[in-house]
Amino acid sequence: MKSNASLIYSLCLVVGDYLAVLAAFAAAFFIRGHLSKVPVAHPISGTTYLGAFLALLPFWILLFGLLGLYSNNIYEKRFREMGRLLVGSFVGLLFIISYGYAVNRQIFPARLVPVYGFGLAFLFLIFFRNFVRMLRSILFAYDIGITNLLIIGDTKVARELVGALANNKVSGYRIVGVIGSKSRTAERFPHLKTFSSLEEATKDLKANDIHAILQTELYADNLKNNEILEFAQVHHIAFRFVPGNSELFVGNIDVELFRSSVPVIAVHQTPLIGWGRVVKRVCDFIFASLLLIVTSPLFLLITLLELVSGGGSIFFRQVRLTRFDQEFKVFKFRTQYRKYDGTTPEEAFAMMGQPELARQYRANGDYLPKDPRITPIGKWLRASSLDELPQLINIFRGDLSFVGPRALIPQELSLYEQRHTILAVKSGLTGLAQVSGRRDISFEERRNLDIYYVQNWSLWLDISIVIKTIRAVLSRSGAF
Repeated sequence: MKSNASLIYSLCLVVGDYLAVLAAFAAAFFIRGHLSKVPVAHPISGTTYLGAFLALLPFWILLFGLLGLYSNNIYEKRFREMGRLLVGSFVGLLFIISYGYAVNRQIFPARLVPVYGFGLAFLFLIFFRNFVRMLRSILFAYDIGITNLLIIGDTKVARELVGALANNKVSGYRIVGVIGSKSRTAERFPHLKTFSSLEEATKDLKANDIHAILQTELYADNLKNNEILEFAQVHHIAFRFVPGNSELFVGNIDVELFRSSVPVIAVHQTPLIGWGRVVKRVCDFIFASLLLIVTSPLFLLITLLELVSGGGSIFFRQVRLTRFDQEFKVFKFRTQYRKYDGTTPEEAFAMMGQPELARQYRANGDYLPKDPRITPIGKWLRASSLDELPQLINIFRGDLSFVGPRALIPQELSLYEQRHTILAVKSGLTGLAQVSGRRDISFEERRNLDIYYVQNWSLWLDISIVIKTIRAVLSRSGAF
């Protein structure tokens, strides 16, 4: 029997969202109409009010569907889900208000009812979806709703998937077997059933016990590929494959007609093009302008402290890289002694006669608890992340963005193979690498996170990174 877990989960979300929004507006009606002592402007019976919502809310849920809130790729992306719920709820409310005007019918008894309803609807939806997510995890623990997955290929991707999906009570997947070179596959996956061909696998496994097939490598013999696809289609098994050159299928992908006749796939280096780039720059300019005004007293205070401490010039300027390999001078409050200006950590520690500190610095995620390059005032500035404040000037000028890959000096990035992918967007004051454990991950891992950001940019991703950055700075869990 095929697994219908995903369909059932989607149906639960549809019904639950409908009831959550209905409950929110019922609560709004009760709060304003019965708990408030102020008379309502347009008395409406509860039956009439709820009847109108029972009829109109399906359009609200349809809007959620158009926003992708019932597709599989949104379930584990909580910030993106919250953003779409907020947008969907606002537009849904506008639809109901517009309907009332169009038919000349009073739907809300008072002006505050839609306001209360909108706020409660958003909160109820978030609570309900997190409850369903928790319930699904509990069901996984009881082996309910698990998807049986057959992996074809013993590639690096296959090994990564086996590791990521190992705990089926968390992932929701059970790997029922791996098909590949018999001896090599058995050696790499000793804890799993391994097969040398699809024919051998289907002799041991019943087709009805396979819910999904994931092919991690395409065979040179197209007959073998067609055989796998045909088997999946005949037995109504979900089928996915990993493209041979996965680098082609990241970033922003469009299917379009070339010269009005030939269908082609256009692969952009990043989704941050067109309207997204314009919106991001406008937001950067507006918020940088406001923050420069708000933080001007703090600028003055730190300037006075820098002058009193006698550490040299107030600002530290260094050449960094940003979009399209453009060089610019980043502004920061001075935190290290002047003689180490313009040097890499390796060069600075060599000047001290302590080159071993450079290895400790890199191994510790570009951090030393007692860095001898740092001035006393600099330690406080770094601990509070206030040394980064002058970068608002860089953002205002357009050198930087609030969110993006870390702006690195040319020497650090020159030897990195995928530097041009990272430099497809503007560097940022904060980024995915900084909020993902800056001091606990290697230089290579941080650059991989930068690449992920470039290839998967979205407005919701930027918002989630900003929120995590604020949380990290306030909790002093890391310097940015």
